[in-house]
Amino acid sequence: MTTKALTLRLPLEQAEAIEAIAGVDGISINEEIRRAVAAHIEARRQDVEFRERLRASVERNREILERLSR
Repeated sequence: MTTKALTLRLPLEQAEAIEAIAGVDGISINEEIRRAVAAHIEARRQDVEFRERLRASVERNREILERLSR
């Protein structure tokens, strides 16, 4: 798996909560954050309204790219 390093800034309360959750689960904070991101991505994929907005965005960008390529 190829990875990309990111910097994440969280409010102190969220940082402490994620540290506690990771500790209880016996996993790294990075792994806990990866799991949360994966769950969020999957939730967005299941969101019909989001998928409609995504399709509209893809179409708009396709039209722009086609105009630029002429």
